[in-house]
Amino acid sequence: GLIERAEGSARVLLGKTEVLVGTKVETGEPFPDTPNEGVLTVNAELVPLASPTFEPGPPDENSIELARIVDRGIRESKAIDTEKLCIEPGKKVFVVFVDVWVLNHDGNLIDASALAAVAALLNTKMPNYEIREGDVKIKQGYTPLPMKSHPITVTLAKINDKLIVDPWLEEEQIMDARLSIA
Repeated sequence: GLIERAEGSARVLLGKTEVLVGTKVETGEPFPDTPNEGVLTVNAELVPLASPTFEPGPPDENSIELARIVDRGIRESKAIDTEKLCIEPGKKVFVVFVDVWVLNHDGNLIDASALAAVAALLNTKMPNYEIREGDVKIKQGYTPLPMKSHPITVTLAKINDKLIVDPWLEEEQIMDARLSIA
């Protein structure tokens, strides 16, 4: 509940890594293959103030990867009851936007971002609505986002023959492989 104009928000500090997540809920159209379900969209911003390796401009492959991993953990765990986001099947649904901002990078952005995203979703309020004469009318008041589970993401780094949980920046720079599980 840190961002006043967001429907939900959360900040997570994992060591010196700091992530802020804000959510917005708007109406939109469903995907054709899921006409009875709402939509989840996750974006990640790696802002230059967080690390000298982050550059301004459009999202690079690191921010796209981060957003996809956070999205996949939420989506595949069915954390949000997306059927309850359907207003009118095939026509109108609620779209949940999750925006991740990395404020300080000291390693393990995946776990910090995923934890902040789930916390922000748990803090998210949806507008009350009614359908009047075929139109969606937003009413006063809010209801919590319909959450079914609370996925937790854990990342391991492989360095030589060792597995390290929650790697910090120096460990990530020398790791042979990374595995994130939600």
